[in-house]
Amino acid sequence: MKRKKILLENIPVTGYAAEGKALAKVDGKVIFIEGAVPGDIADVLLTKNKKDWAEGKATKIHTYSAERVSPFCIHFGICGGCKWQMLPYEKQLEYKEQEVKDVVKRIGKLNDVPVLPIIGSQKTTNYRNKLEFTFSNKKYLTQNELQVLGEEKWPGGAVGYHVPKLYDKIIDIRECWLMDDVNNIIRNTLRELAESNRYSYYDIKEHKGFLRNIVIRNCTTGELMINLVFGNEDKKEIEKISKNLLEKVPAITTLVYTINPKWNDSLNDLEPITFFGKGYVIEKVGDFNFKISPKSFFQTNTKQAEVLYNVVNDFAALTGNETVYDLYCGTGSIGIFLSKNARKIIGVDVIEDAVKDAKENAAFNHLNSANFFAGDVIEICNDDFFNLHGKADVVIVDPPRAGLHPKLVNKLLEICSEKIVYVSCNVATQARDFQLLSEKYIVEKIQPVDMFPHTHHIESVALLTLKRQN
Repeated sequence: MKRKKILLENIPVTGYAAEGKALAKVDGKVIFIEGAVPGDIADVLLTKNKKDWAEGKATKIHTYSAERVSPFCIHFGICGGCKWQMLPYEKQLEYKEQEVKDVVKRIGKLNDVPVLPIIGSQKTTNYRNKLEFTFSNKKYLTQNELQVLGEEKWPGGAVGYHVPKLYDKIIDIRECWLMDDVNNIIRNTLRELAESNRYSYYDIKEHKGFLRNIVIRNCTTGELMINLVFGNEDKKEIEKISKNLLEKVPAITTLVYTINPKWNDSLNDLEPITFFGKGYVIEKVGDFNFKISPKSFFQTNTKQAEVLYNVVNDFAALTGNETVYDLYCGTGSIGIFLSKNARKIIGVDVIEDAVKDAKENAAFNHLNSANFFAGDVIEICNDDFFNLHGKADVVIVDPPRAGLHPKLVNKLLEICSEKIVYVSCNVATQARDFQLLSEKYIVEKIQPVDMFPHTHHIESVALLTLKRQN
């Protein structure tokens, strides 16, 4: 039996909550709302309804908030990428900073820790260095488009992003502001090629189709790499597409292609084939160059990554004599960035390909003081490991959204480094870990950094120092 849908009408939206949701109160119950901003008066369709709280989506805005601005993207409201375009950037920063303060108090139980003013991104559009688009024969249509086209008529294929919460539907993206216009030229050129040559788009349910994905990496150095992903190997057509794309987009410095016959889109276990160029690109952060291969992970906002790393460097306050452990090091970019002020860098990450990249980047920058090791952080960081590589003077942790593993928390409490610099993409789990580390550490200060304008995502860097024994 289906539950009756509940629509709340003419609800004043009064505040902002975490993860991009707005906030309202109805008869004492807290309502978390998608698609609204403080100051709106909206109708809200509830999707979850609990005793003390509910979640819903704004279905109609009766009165628009004075804070609203006009979204700049034609796909706003359908694409889930830049959900905060209707808010001035200054307001976005204000809400993000407030979220960090609220979470640190509510979850971290820390009332007196200085939360420094959030550092905004100099560029609020065209800031990403990597984008990935999907080819699909399941084009997403709005209700209006369905009515115009008719349910029975096939709408054609799409090249773009997945519709939020719909795994098999793709929005046909005509313009994207996350990267400069080269991404639009590449994507739209490939769409024209596909349509003029009647290439098949991937069908996720039937697991068939020639064109699957495009991955674009556009570096601040001017180097541009394209990875074309195909469902099967047709060398003649792949060569035709590749040559045509290179002709239309001469800015491309490297073009690779990958054959993916699998059901999933992951490329980690597949080998890209270099069609043109050197097979990788070079990105620069601070004084260091980083070699990025088609499967490398790298911070997607290069300029703001440098800002973030400078915060880490300032918090670490290295003198040149310290042994620094960079845990969850990824491709080693933070450790390498800190290396000129450290005696030794020891990096650890579970992803072998990332550690391989870290080693290559250390060699690429002629560093003899940085060493990287592949393995699960909670397994590799044992007594023997620390005895072999030396006492940790400073520990950098940059864990996934789930935060620190309890075993690693215990190990950090055991080794008692003078400082921990905690970089987080999830301030809630970071605040939880502050409590777990509070037995021996004091949180000195927290610096929010906005890496992703027009989204609710926040990076937070915290400095923890060892408590002095009486």
